[in-house]
Amino acid sequence: MQNEDADTGRPPLPKGWRRRVARAPALLFRVGLGPLLGRRFLLLHHTGRVSGLDRRVVLEVVAYEPDARAWTVASGFGPRADWYRNLREEPKTVLQFANRHHAVTARFLAPEEGAAIMAEYGARHPRTARRLCAFMRLPSDGSAAALRRAGRAIPFVRLESQSPLDRSG
Repeated sequence: MQNEDADTGRPPLPKGWRRRVARAPALLFRVGLGPLLGRRFLLLHHTGRVSGLDRRVVLEVVAYEPDARAWTVASGFGPRADWYRNLREEPKTVLQFANRHHAVTARFLAPEEGAAIMAEYGARHPRTARRLCAFMRLPSDGSAAALRRAGRAIPFVRLESQSPLDRSG
């Protein structure tokens, strides 16, 4: 059996204690402390495509459009991440942003949309963007052109709210 990580060039999915550490922010949301993570993270509920069980993952918000109630997130582990695969199977779900829940539908973005998002993200968070590219084993010197190339390789998902605008969230 071939190593899938070698095939994709992406980092291996976390296992053992690294997986527990990666899931720790979900506990903050569960006990009502999600707002401590600021507006850069959300808790995404998704339904297991095999088990049918409710699953949760904390994701970084790459772009937030408050007027449209839309959040854009990226799959750093590529299209094989469980949450990404689960959304492909069932795109209607719920997310928690701060302490508010929103019914959303996932829209999977085209590579050119990802390129634009990554370039804009890199302009706002240059060090984080370079570290993110290094983690995902994507070359990037931090230039807009390199970030656009990286953005084409990263699966981006726009989570669009189905509820009317609620200014309190």
